[in-house]
Amino acid sequence: MILTRWHCLQAIAIILSIILYNLFLHPLRSLPGPKLWAATPIPYTRAWLSGRMSSNIHELHERYGDVVRVAPNRVSFTHPDAYNAIRGHRKAGQGEHGKNPDFYKMSMHNILGANREDHSRFRKILSHGFSAKAMQDQQPLITQYIDLLMDRLHDLTKGGREEAVTDMGAWFNFTTFDIIGDLSFGAPFGCLETSSYHPWVTAILGGVKEFGMLLAMNWYFPTFPKVIKVLNPLGHLGKHTEEQARYARIQVAKRLDSGIERPDFIQALTNGAKATNGRPLTKEEMAMNARLLILAGSETTATALSGAAYYLATHPRVQQRLAEEVRTQFKSEDEIDFFSVNRLYYMLAVLDEAMRMFPPVPANLPRRTAKGGDVILGWHIPENTALDIWPWAVNHLSRNFTEPDQFIPERWLEADSFEGITFDKSRHNALQPFSVGPRNCIGKNLAYVEMRVILARFIWHFDLALGDEKSRAFPEAKAFGLWIKNPLKIRLIPVRQAKS
Repeated sequence: MILTRWHCLQAIAIILSIILYNLFLHPLRSLPGPKLWAATPIPYTRAWLSGRMSSNIHELHERYGDVVRVAPNRVSFTHPDAYNAIRGHRKAGQGEHGKNPDFYKMSMHNILGANREDHSRFRKILSHGFSAKAMQDQQPLITQYIDLLMDRLHDLTKGGREEAVTDMGAWFNFTTFDIIGDLSFGAPFGCLETSSYHPWVTAILGGVKEFGMLLAMNWYFPTFPKVIKVLNPLGHLGKHTEEQARYARIQVAKRLDSGIERPDFIQALTNGAKATNGRPLTKEEMAMNARLLILAGSETTATALSGAAYYLATHPRVQQRLAEEVRTQFKSEDEIDFFSVNRLYYMLAVLDEAMRMFPPVPANLPRRTAKGGDVILGWHIPENTALDIWPWAVNHLSRNFTEPDQFIPERWLEADSFEGITFDKSRHNALQPFSVGPRNCIGKNLAYVEMRVILARFIWHFDLALGDEKSRAFPEAKAFGLWIKNPLKIRLIPVRQAKS
C-alpha cells in the first residue's frame, strides 16, 4: 500500500490527539512532572535505554517532589511511605497492587513474578530453605567457599607477604555464584577453582543488558522479540535468557536424580512441600525458582560487597574504624562465623550505607494499581497505572537523607550527629534494599550474614586501597535492572600472613 499525504496527515492527527489527551484529559493530568514525559513514553524509554534512568528519575524528584508522573500512565514515588502503600500487606478485601506484566513477563513461573496464589505457595515452600535451622545447616557449605576465597587472595599476595592489585568485583562474584550454585543445584560453578566465570554465569551477566533491550521493545512492540528470534535464531536478543533456563532445567534434573540428602534449596523445596501438605512444585517450577535464586542470591550480594569494598578503599577513616572493630572483636579468624558477626554493629552500618549509596538492585520493580485504583501519598491513582519506586533515586534524595551523596555509616548508629553533621532521621526508613511486604526478599537474612562473614574475614586479612584511578568510576555504572558494573581494582595490603 502506497502511503499518501492523507495517510501521513491522519497519522499525525492521531499522534497529536493522543498527546493532547495525555496532557489535558488523562486521569493523571494534575500530577506533578515534566510535560514532555507526561505526553509520550519516549523520554522514559530513552532514559531506560541509556542505562542512566535512576539519575534521571532522581533529578525529576528533586525538582517536582515525592510524586512525579514520569510517563503517560506511570507514576514514580520517593517518599518512604510509598513502599508500604504500594508493596505492603493489604487489608482484607483489598486487591494487591500486582506485578506489572510488562516487566515480569519472563518471570511468571517463579516467586518474583508469580500471581498472588502461586507466590504464596512458592514462598511457603521456599521458606524452609531460608529458616534459621536451614542457615545453621548451610554454614559449613558456605564457609568452605569463603575459605577458598581467602586462599585465592593469599595466593595473589604470596601468602600475605606482598601487596597485590586485583578486580575484587570479579572475586566477590566468583564467591557468591559458587555458594548459590551449590545451594541451588548441589554443585558449585567452579569459579573460585578456576579464577574465571562459568559459561552459565557469563550468560547471566550478559543477560542483564539484554533484558533491558527486550523490555524496552516489549513496551512498544510485544511481538518484536519473537520476530527477531525467527529472523536471527543464533544471535537473537534473548539467547542468554534461554541459555539460563536450559541450564537450570538440566541441573535441577541432575540434583533430583541424585537422591542425595544435603542442606541445599532443592532439598528444602522437596521437604517444604511435604511439610506444608501443599501442592509440590513441578520440575519446571523448581528450575525457574532455582534460576531466580541463582541471580538474586549471587549478583546482588556480590554488588553489595563490591560497593562496600569501594567505599572502604576510598574512605580511610571508615576503613580504619571497621578494621578496629573486626580485629578487636575476634582473637582468631576461626571465631568469625554466622553468629559472632552479629556483634559487628559498625559493619552493619557500613553495609547499610554501602547499599544506600550503591543499591544492589538500583532499578524499579514496578507494580500496577489494583482494580478501583488507590489513594497513594494523597493522590488518587486510577487502576492499571504503573507504580515505580527507584531505589537509587530514593536513596540519594536530599529530602530523605542528610548529605545524601556522602558515605557516612555513622548515620545508621544511635547518635544523631557526627563531626558537625546533624542527621535528619525521620525518613531513614526510605532505605529498603530487600523491599517490604509479603513479596519482600525471602533471602534477606542469609544475604546479611553472608555479607558480614565475607567482609569481616576480608578486613581481618587486608587493608584496602584503590588499585588504579579508573576504579574511581565504579559507582558511575550503567544499570538495566541490575548494574553493568565497572571494574573494581583494589590494592590488597596484607596485615597478616596466611596460615601455613
